[in-house]
Amino acid sequence: MTISQGYRASWWTFLLHQVPHTNFQLEAVDSTFAPQDWEYQQALLFLAGFAGLCLAISLILVCVYLIRLCCCGLEEEEEGTKGRRACCVTWSCVAAAIVCCAAIGVGFYGNSETNDGVYQVAYSLMNANHTLTSIDLLVSDTVELLGTAVRSDLTRLEEVFSRRTEFLVSVRNTRRQAEAVIEHLGHIPFWRSAELSPSALAEQITFMEDYRWLAYILLLLLDLIICLFTLLGLAKQIKWLVIVMTVMSFFMLILSWGSMGLETAAAVGLSDLCSSPDMYVLNATHLRTGVSPDVLRYYLVCNQDVASPFQQKLTVSQRALSNIHSQLHGLEREAVPQFPAAEKNLLLVQGVLNSTEGSFHHLVALLNCRGLHKDYLDALKGLCYDGMEGVLVLLLFSFLSALAFTTSICSLPRACKHFQNRDSDYDDMDEDDPFNPQARRQALRVAGRPPLPSFYSHGGSCGSRTSLRGTAPPISNAPVSQYMNQSALFSGSPRYETVALAERQSPPPSYSPSMRTSYISAAQDEADTQCRPVSVS
Repeated sequence: MTISQGYRASWWTFLLHQVPHTNFQLEAVDSTFAPQDWEYQQALLFLAGFAGLCLAISLILVCVYLIRLCCCGLEEEEEGTKGRRACCVTWSCVAAAIVCCAAIGVGFYGNSETNDGVYQVAYSLMNANHTLTSIDLLVSDTVELLGTAVRSDLTRLEEVFSRRTEFLVSVRNTRRQAEAVIEHLGHIPFWRSAELSPSALAEQITFMEDYRWLAYILLLLLDLIICLFTLLGLAKQIKWLVIVMTVMSFFMLILSWGSMGLETAAAVGLSDLCSSPDMYVLNATHLRTGVSPDVLRYYLVCNQDVASPFQQKLTVSQRALSNIHSQLHGLEREAVPQFPAAEKNLLLVQGVLNSTEGSFHHLVALLNCRGLHKDYLDALKGLCYDGMEGVLVLLLFSFLSALAFTTSICSLPRACKHFQNRDSDYDDMDEDDPFNPQARRQALRVAGRPPLPSFYSHGGSCGSRTSLRGTAPPISNAPVSQYMNQSALFSGSPRYETVALAERQSPPPSYSPSMRTSYISAAQDEADTQCRPVSVS
C-alpha cells in the first residue's frame, strides 16, 4: 500500500527496520508490524533478551571482581604505587558519577521527547474524534429536521391540495425526494463503534503515558540521588554511606539493563510500524470498528487516485434537494394564489430546505479527506518522529547509566578499603609531624584541657625528708594550699565536673617546674621545723 502523502520515514526508522527479526527457534520472521502475532512477539522478546544477556555478563564480571577483592584484599604496594592506585580509584568513582549525571540529563530529554510525541498522537485523535462527532451530529440534525417537515408540513399540504391532482403530485414527489435524502444521509456516518472511538483511544494512550512518564521521572530522580550521595560519601569519607550506595548501584544496574531491553523492543516495534503505517492502521481499524476499507483508504491516502466513497450519495442528495427547491418554488408561484392556506406550510418547508442545504454544504466539507488526513499525519509525525527519537534517547540513557553503575560497583568497595587503611597510615607517621591528623587531634585535646598531675599525696603530719618527696604534707590555712586545691579541681577530676558552672572558681595559674621545686623545698623546711624537738634549757 502507498504510504500517505506528507509523511516520510526517518533514517533511524529505516535502520531499525532492517534489524533481523528472529524467533526463539532462530528462524527468520517477517518485519511487518504485527503485535498480535506470536512469532513477531518472539522476535521483539529475542531483541530485548540481548539486554538481559548484557545484564548477566555485567553481574558475572562484577561478582568475580568483588569476590577477588574480598578474598585477596589489596596487594602490598610501594609508597608511590599506593598513592597512584588511590588516585585512580578516586577518579574512577568521579568519572562514574559524571557519566551518571550526563545519563540523567539525556534521560530527562528523552522522556520529554517521548511524552511530547505521545501527547501529539492523543491530540490528533481528539481532533479526529471532534470531526467524526460533528459529522454524526450534523447528519442526525439534518435527518430529524427533514423528517419533521415530511411528517407535518408536507402532510398538511397533501390535505390542502387533495382536490388538485397536479399540486398533489408535486407535494408527493417532494416527500419522496426528501425521504431519499434522509435515507442517503443516514448511511453517511461511518464510525459507529463507541467502544473504540478516537476519544476513548486517546484517553487510554494518555493514561498509560502518564504512568510511563512518572515511572521514568522516579527512575531519573533515584539515579540522581544515588549519584549525589555517592559523591558525598567519597568527599566526606563516610564508609557506611558508600556501602549503602554500592548496594543501591547494584539495584540500579539491574533496572538500567531491564529498561534498556524494553526500550530496544519498543524502538524496533515502532520502526516496523512507522516504516509502513497505512496497512496496519487500515487492517486494525477495519477489524475493530467494521469501517469499510474503501472509506479508510480514502482518508489514509487522500489523493486523486482514490475517489470519495460518499461521492455518489452526496451527488444524489444534492440533486434531490435541488428538485425539492424547484418544486416548492413552482407550488408557491401557482398554488398559493388558489390555496392561501398552503402558504404558511410552504414557507416552513422552504425554511427547512434552506437550512438543510446549509448543513449539507458543511457536511460535504467535513467529509472531505483533508481534515482527517491531516490529523492522521500529525499522529504519525508525533509517534514516528518525536516518539521514536525519545525512545532512542532513553535507550542511550539506559546504556550510559548501566556503564556508570557498573564502574561504581567496582570502584566504591576499593575506595572503602582505602578509607580503612588511611588511619593505619596515619598511625605509622611520626607523632611530631604537624601534617599527621592524629597528632593534630591529640594536640587539640591536650590544649583544650591541660591535665595538671598531682605531685603530692596526703601522708601524715610529720615525715622524713625522703617521704616528703613522694607525699605532700598537710597544708592548711595557706594561700598556696588553696591554689593547689583549686588546681586539683581544675585538673579534670570527676568530682569537680559535678559542680555547677556558676559555683566554680577561676582556675589558678599554671606552675612552672622551677616554681614546683621551690615550693617542695619550702614545704620540707616547714615540716622539719614543726617536727624538731624543743630543747629545754
